[in-house]
Amino acid sequence: QVQLVESGGGLVQPGGSLRLSCAASGSIFSFYDMGWYRQAPGKQRELVAVFTSGGSINYADAVKGRFTISRNNAKNMVYLQMNSLKPEDTAVYYCNFHVNWGQGIQVTVSS
Repeated sequence: QVQLVESGGGLVQPGGSLRLSCAASGSIFSFYDMGWYRQAPGKQRELVAVFTSGGSINYADAVKGRFTISRNNAKNMVYLQMNSLKPEDTAVYYCNFHVNWGQGIQVTVSS
């Protein structure tokens, strides 16, 4: 089982940027999806960005052009660069690898 730990969240003003990091305790194999999800209060958890096992990258329509997912397999790390943040991006963000989930990290976009 892989343990995932997110970092980099916090409070940011609209239009600002944050970079989330996800550290995996074990090796990240490319034959499983790996990416980021988020859950806003009163809403279901939703996909934000993911590396698919097929080798592609998928983004939610709401974040296309603003968020970028990246990974460093040698360091077992996955990142989410979030630019031009909006209040509606406020949520708890979760790192996911196969059946493993991080504990989540709060991102709040507010003036």
